Amino acid sequence: MAKSLRYNGPKDAPLILALAHGAGAPMDHPFMETLAKGIGDAGFRVARFEFPYMAKRREDGKKRPPDREPVLRAAFEDIAGRLGRERLVIGGKSMGGRIASMMADELGVRGLVCLGYPFHAPGKPDRVRADHLAAIKTPTLIVQGERDPFGSAQEIASYGLGRKVKLVVLPDGEHSFKPRKKSGHTEEENLAAAIKATVAFLKRLAPG
Repeated sequence: MAKSLRYNGPKDAPLILALAHGAGAPMDHPFMETLAKGIGDAGFRVARFEFPYMAKRREDGKKRPPDREPVLRAAFEDIAGRLGRERLVIGGKSMGGRIASMMADELGVRGLVCLGYPFHAPGKPDRVRADHLAAIKTPTLIVQGERDPFGSAQEIASYGLGRKVKLVVLPDGEHSFKPRKKSGHTEEENLAAAIKATVAFLKRLAPG
């Protein structure tokens, strides 16, 4: 069960985006803070939460590996029950987005947002974790760095993502969207582009 939620954006927003963190960083990591604030400032409600292992780390400071998959899935079930599914979009950073993608159709939410999807472990491009994305029924946005070691834009082109999946690629970005200085792009620009893409996606999903 997810414990406390951290909110951005208006309570009466047309949609709520429930965002989970990645495997190694908490819900108040600067990446999560920036995205949540930007989306919230655009008029959508963002609810960040932590999986049980990360919540325990917050309590005692001890690093732990991620919970097993059933526990991670249960956290999204809990969130959907608490926030209601009618105007709920789920997603997250890396692992959080992957678990959300496995739950979206089952929960019947309005949409799915994956920020830096972990298509494969770094250095293991032969073990792709994307079969379910070929048949997913939930409208999906994946925002990916162009050179993400967990799945680059070039690699993703061969994965056969489903018709419900929209892919936005951030120039020269790595897993947290940061580009190299020599690219001529900046981290701030890529984060702003990620926010813009997410807000545009939510606007298309919003009722009315």
